[in-house]
This record gives sequence, structure tokens and C-alpha cells, in this order.
Amino acid sequence: MTQGAGQGPEAERTATLRDFRVPGYVNETGPYAPSTHPGDVVPPLDDMYPEGYPDGYTPTQRDLPVINRGDTIQTPVEPAAGPAAQPANGPGPLYVVGDVHGYFDELFTALQEQGLIDADGHWCAGTARLWFLGDFTDRGPDGIGVIDLVMRLSAEAAAAGGYCKALMGNHELLLLGAKRFGDTPVNSGAGTATFQAAWLLNGGQKTDMDRLQDHHLQWMARLDAVEEVDGYLLVHSDTTAYLDYGDSIEAVNDTVRETITRNDADEVWDLFRKFTKRFSFRDEGGADAVRSLLDTYGGTRIVHGHSPIPYLLGEVGSEEGEEAAGPVVEGPHVYADGLAIAMDGGVTMAGKLLVRQLPLDN
Repeated sequence: MTQGAGQGPEAERTATLRDFRVPGYVNETGPYAPSTHPGDVVPPLDDMYPEGYPDGYTPTQRDLPVINRGDTIQTPVEPAAGPAAQPANGPGPLYVVGDVHGYFDELFTALQEQGLIDADGHWCAGTARLWFLGDFTDRGPDGIGVIDLVMRLSAEAAAAGGYCKALMGNHELLLLGAKRFGDTPVNSGAGTATFQAAWLLNGGQKTDMDRLQDHHLQWMARLDAVEEVDGYLLVHSDTTAYLDYGDSIEAVNDTVRETITRNDADEVWDLFRKFTKRFSFRDEGGADAVRSLLDTYGGTRIVHGHSPIPYLLGEVGSEEGEEAAGPVVEGPHVYADGLAIAMDGGVTMAGKLLVRQLPLDN
């Protein structure tokens, strides 16, 4: 089984928490028009896609509105004593993290609450195993800070006998594409599309692009798309599109990396488009869709991010102009006959950034 998840760090940043905070220039918009997020540029949808949206691609500006969180009060969190039940032999406890989307402070707090990092942001969980389910950047203020933290924790966890690994999300593909291909037209299935336009439409942050370095790009390009751990099949998106890329975990991961390596804009766009699909496990036939992945790749339950839990529960207005109640997320959402576990708590919607140990307590 491949383990490409950028698990070895490229950076040498081992400084204190201060070095991983949002930089002072995060609120600078430069020549860009003001918007919900600093650095966002969101042209009118009709101007960007005059002939309709690309086939299979739903822009998240419409179906996943971002709620302006405003100023928040940072409350100190006393770290837990550490993951319980550290085994004398064998692997440590398993944790998963939902979509982060640049919300560094929320991630830091959640990791500390679970006893995975200390007050200075260093790994303190011994042999514990930590998996991020993808989507580190876009919409939130400090996606690059999130990536730097994950890369550093990968080294610190490995040194302690555990690990910190990550999966490929659709926003990693989007940021890679925006950096590599910019405004190069791609075959979208419905008129002209570009990675740059899609990245901006989906909450791309100018500050992230300005701080993006080669080692970040190399790390993202090596991320696995699928893994199976302790009977849990880990993926980013709640879609069966992974089946298009291979009949084994190794085949899927190899195909995804080879596609990115070939540097063909149309091929990477198609990969991104398929990774944006969602809700395959939610409605009638959802359990069968989950079983199709489990039967092919192994595991007894699937764990995913990508689709915010409030949307899976129907708690957010979907019609234009409909009032949306504030999302209430207490923890992961188990559904599809108990076969699927959703981990995206909707942090971009003033929801919750979820970090949980598997198996779940409830």
C-alpha cells in the first residue's frame, strides 16, 4: 500500500505557536474588491460561466455559503492528559480530522482539546495516529499555516512512534491547478473554465497564494486519495468517483499522483471535477454506494469530509433567499445504515471543526 501522504516534512519550521499564527497581512486585499474573506475575488457568476456550469461541477459559492464569523474570542484550552489507552505494543489510538479550510486557530484548539498537541503546538500524543481528510486551504484566513503545522506534526509524530498523515481533497487539487495552470482554458463540459476562476469562486485566498512555496506544492501533489486503517476506509469526498481511478487503494493513489505529475490541465480539471461531487451516500441507495467502495477497497465503514454535516442533515436553507438557521454540530454524523461517518462539521459556516478518535463513543 502506498503511503505518499507527504508524511515526511519538507520544511524546517519547529518554532513556537507564534510562527504558525495568521500573519499580519492577512487582512490586506491589495487591488482586489472587498468581499466576505480577505483576498477573495468573486466575479459575477454569469460572467465566469456564461454558458452554464461545467458538467458535474457545483460552485460552492452557491451551495456552500460562507458565513462571516466576525471577531471571535480565543479562550485558552487546557490540554488533555493525552490520548487514552496508549498501548504497550502495537499502534496507538486513531484520530481523524475533518475539513480545516484555513481555520488555523480552530484546528489548534481542537487538536489541543484531544491531547494531540501541547500549548506550544508540538506533538504530545506519543504513538497516536492522526489522519487529516483533506481541504486545508481556501475560505479561511490561514491555509498555508495549516499546511505548515500538519507537515511539522508529521515529523514530530513519527519521531514519537506515531504518525500524522493526510489525504487529498478537492481544494488541494484546486490550489495546485490555480498555481500551475492559472487562466489556461480547460475542457469543462459547459463553456470555458479555468482553475484560477474556480479557485477564486471557491474561496481562494490571495494571502495563501502569495505564501505558497515549492515544498507546499510537492507535499500536496504526493497526498494519497484513499486509505484503509483499522477497518475504516478514509476518503475526502462522499462520492463513488474514486472507482473511476482503480480497483485497489494502491491503484487509485498511483493514478491520482500520475495524473498530477503529467501536468495536463484537462486531466487535472477532470480529477478536480470528480472530487467535487457529493451526497452519494445520503439519500436512497446511499448505503449501496458506500458498499460499492467498501467491497472494492476494503474496510467495514467509510469516513469522509467534503460535505458539511448541516447539509447532510438538511439544516441549512438551500433555496436562494431562504433563511438558514445556524448550524448545530456536536460531532460526526453517522448515516447510510451506519456505514458512513461524516467529519466535515462546517467550520466555514460557523459550524465546528471536528477532531475525533475512532471508534466513536456514540
